[in-house]
Amino acid sequence: MAIERQTLRTSLAVLTGGVAVILDSTIVSVALHELAADLGAGVGTIQWVSTAYLLALGVVIPTVGWLQGRLGAKRLWLAALTLFLLGSVLCSFAWDAPSLIAFRVVQGLGGGVMMPLMTTMIVQAASAADRTRLMTVVALPTAIAPVLGPVAGGLILGAGDWRWLFLVNVPICLAGLVLAARWIPAGEPGRRVRLDVVGLLLMSPALVALLWGLSNVGGGNDRTDVLLPLIGGALLLAAFVLWALRRRDDALVDLGVLRSRPTWAASTLMFLSGASLYGAMLLLPLYWQQVRGEDALGAGLLLIPQGLGSLLSRTAAARLVDRVGARGVSILGFVLVGLATVPFAYAGEHTATWPLLAALFARGLGLGMVIIPLMTVAFTGLEHARIPHASIVTRVAQQVGGSAGVALLAVVLSTASARTGNPVHAFDLAFWWTVGFTGLAVLVSFVLPGQAAQDVPAVASEPVVSSAR
Repeated sequence: MAIERQTLRTSLAVLTGGVAVILDSTIVSVALHELAADLGAGVGTIQWVSTAYLLALGVVIPTVGWLQGRLGAKRLWLAALTLFLLGSVLCSFAWDAPSLIAFRVVQGLGGGVMMPLMTTMIVQAASAADRTRLMTVVALPTAIAPVLGPVAGGLILGAGDWRWLFLVNVPICLAGLVLAARWIPAGEPGRRVRLDVVGLLLMSPALVALLWGLSNVGGGNDRTDVLLPLIGGALLLAAFVLWALRRRDDALVDLGVLRSRPTWAASTLMFLSGASLYGAMLLLPLYWQQVRGEDALGAGLLLIPQGLGSLLSRTAAARLVDRVGARGVSILGFVLVGLATVPFAYAGEHTATWPLLAALFARGLGLGMVIIPLMTVAFTGLEHARIPHASIVTRVAQQVGGSAGVALLAVVLSTASARTGNPVHAFDLAFWWTVGFTGLAVLVSFVLPGQAAQDVPAVASEPVVSSAR
């Protein structure tokens, strides 16, 4: 049965703009050395080009549900995409490191709204049958961006100035704005609720503190810029949970969605998959460069098999979810990811390349199979008005999981390398930790539904339009 035309149009319009945000975060990561040299900044300063973007995401993600109710999905999407476009243009004109960092915050504010909103809009537009198939498209940029982004960034840097890393977003964003204006239907108004100001003042600083602390772990986990943000962020997050449980439906993020077994299980698995995916994307390029002597572009090209695996497995994963349910597909995917990571835990300087490329391809197959069931089952049985809240929870889980995975593996790698003086042993140990992440995910996957997902109630509650008092 064909996907409804309006659903397909909405999905294509959203993905056109969303792909710029997804690729941007990985493309820029390869340019930090060039940015430091051109702008005359130290490594510690230029690292804030990435950190500031990450912290901006933490500020705005908790507000997406309220903003969607306030403005409507279409207007919010157009505003966020325009803000991201403006930030991209401003970044290309940056004259020093502080200006670039400030403009990256603008980018992050727009991108932070777009990421959870992209999933919400597509899920709300689609029936359960269409949703599984559409998730294969939604998951594609997320799965392959960490692989293709560094390659694209290396090619752009090889052909031109670093400013083109940001200008390349302009035509994509313009196309996304045109399609969104034409194809995304306007939302309907609904009841008005107050902005949860206390929740905002608790959750946004909590995420910023946690992400900031995790981003600093690579320099040592006993530093005050690690311990204080992590402890403070954890306390603020705990306070938000207590506050949100008291306010229930009026909370900034309705944690009642976690009473749904599929939603909390999918959120936990998104945390673990974020740790496994982004943690490994720290290790894999470094392994090829530091152990095997490849340059940045060569390391990026060697990661392409993983992206190809993700591309090929997504359609099969969608069909399997429809037939046997999310549980079996998730278990199979995580098992494949774990087994395909094991060869890197035994790899050394002279290990043959082709078996490792085959392992990367298999790892990509597993990652493609994991993302589809999680993005599909997370919204099973939820009322339409609660879908934005579930989208925020899963997005936060993946974002924090990715940061935690990168931070933990960076500590393992640096500690083992300093203790033994042997980088090969350090990488082997770090890859075993990655296998451990996937092992935990396999166990949690048994909690997922064992049968194909049922549709979200057609008329659950009217859309929420919020307003501050």
